[in-house]
Formats: sequence, C-alpha cells, structure tokens
Amino acid sequence: MIIAVAINPRASFGGAQHTGAVVVDFFRAAGASVIVLRRDSYDGLAESVGEALAAGCDALVVVGGDGMVHLGINALAGPGAPYGRIPLGIVPCGTGNDMARALGLPLKDARAACERILVALKAGGRLIDAGRIAGNGTTRWFAGVVSAGFDAAVNERANAWRWPRGKGRYNLAMLRELATFKAIDYTVTADGDTWRQGAMLISVANGQSIGGGMKVTPDALLDDGFLDLFIVEPLSRVQFLAVFPKVFSGRHTGHRAVHVRQVRRVDIAAANVVAYADGERVGPLPLTVEVVPGAIRVLA
Repeated sequence: MIIAVAINPRASFGGAQHTGAVVVDFFRAAGASVIVLRRDSYDGLAESVGEALAAGCDALVVVGGDGMVHLGINALAGPGAPYGRIPLGIVPCGTGNDMARALGLPLKDARAACERILVALKAGGRLIDAGRIAGNGTTRWFAGVVSAGFDAAVNERANAWRWPRGKGRYNLAMLRELATFKAIDYTVTADGDTWRQGAMLISVANGQSIGGGMKVTPDALLDDGFLDLFIVEPLSRVQFLAVFPKVFSGRHTGHRAVHVRQVRRVDIAAANVVAYADGERVGPLPLTVEVVPGAIRVLA
C-alpha cells in the first residue's frame, strides 16, 4: 500500500508541521509505504502532488485545512482525471476545516482521522460530488463553497493581513469590511433562468459551511447531484448584523432576505467582485459553476 501524504506547513499557521509527522508515523506503523510531500509554496506542493500521483499510489492524504482539500480535489476530481479513482483522505488541521465537518471527520485528533482513513480505504471510500468552475481562462474544481460577495471580500481583506492570526483575523476583517460594504448588482443565470439580483452575497455550495462552521447552506448534501445557490438580498448594516449570528446554527434560512435554491449550473456576473472557492482565491467574476456528480472518492 502506497500513500502520498501532502503536508501544508502553513496550515493553522504552522501547526501542520507536527500533525504531518504524526500522520506519516501512523501510516508507516500500519505498514504503508509513505511518500512525504512538503513544499514551501502552494503551487510547488501542487506540482509535487501531481508527480506523486503520476508515479502511482493507492491514496492521497492531505494534512491541513480547506485549502489543502482544494489542492487534492483539483489533483483528483472528474471522470476524466488522469489518475483514475485514487481516493482522497483528509487529516484536518487548518483554521476552518469546513469540508472535514461536512464529512464528519475528527477535527482535533490526527490519529483518529488516520484510523478513519484506513478503515475507509479498506471499504472503498465514498463517492461525492464536486463543483467545476470555468472563468478567467481556466477551469478548476472545488469541494465546499464558492463565495462571491461579502464573505469573499472578507477573505480578500484578511489574506492581505499578517496579524492577527487564526480566526480572529477573519472576525476583524469582517467588521472592517462591514463598515464600507454595499450591496452588489449581480446578473445570475441558474439552470437557464436569468435575472438581475441585488445582494449582499451569493454563494454556490456543495458543502454546508464556510469560515469554520458558518452553516450558509445547512441542508446541502455532498452526493445529491446538486449545488445550493445561496443569496442574501440587500440589508442595512444593522439588519445584517442581526442575521449574521444565526448563520452558525443555520437558523438564518428563515429570514425574508435569505434564499436557497438547488441548481446544477449557475453563471454569476458582477463588476469588481473577486470569488473564492474553499477559501482559495479564484479570480474576478464572471464565472460559471456546475456540479459534477460522483467526481471524487473520499476516505470518509
């Protein structure tokens, strides 16, 4: 059994270094031949993952947060992927870990996560859907959520800061962004229906949550063949602040300004809006997002 283990040294601001060592030791003790993949940059790590998959392995295990899941999905997803059905295992140790939450994986116990991976590998894993994004001259995949509005603007601001670290950085960025944020004028086409939409944010979700547990689409399923289009209509700052805390429990969906619709394909356009997928920067709108059922096999 050959397992490629990709470790993000920047996950949770360096915490993956120790977790990565635990993961490598665990799989070696279980009798696996482990290919350890570490690089200083995300692009360099993606390249080394591609090389390891091309050389051949039985599973790819990513150690980190949702950005590492994003890297793994883009290496493995799709029926035409060159590496067939090599499954993806996740040992979560990032800031958000939203995909791990959606899959019910242990969040603070690397050994338990590794045990879950071995059990799932023997059982064949689980097929889930993935989203495919086309735009800016490229195509890429995502596992969780594409954000194109207030939440993406918060990501953009937070990523430009070096301090504070952890979730506090995103909470502070949210407050700073809210002070100047205005509703966006979108053009949306969902499964052939086109309309103009004023909104605070629009997200297209395969998973349930963003930002470490904010349940934007609490009823989303990873294997139903649909994406959930999430729209928050224009609200005042006071109204938005009243609704926002309910996102953590999923109770926001009953608000009059919140709409969720199942789609297979959605085109989103707006001026001066940058989209994020799985917390990773995708680029400016317009983008086309569509679901690809059963695109990835996960060890969960």
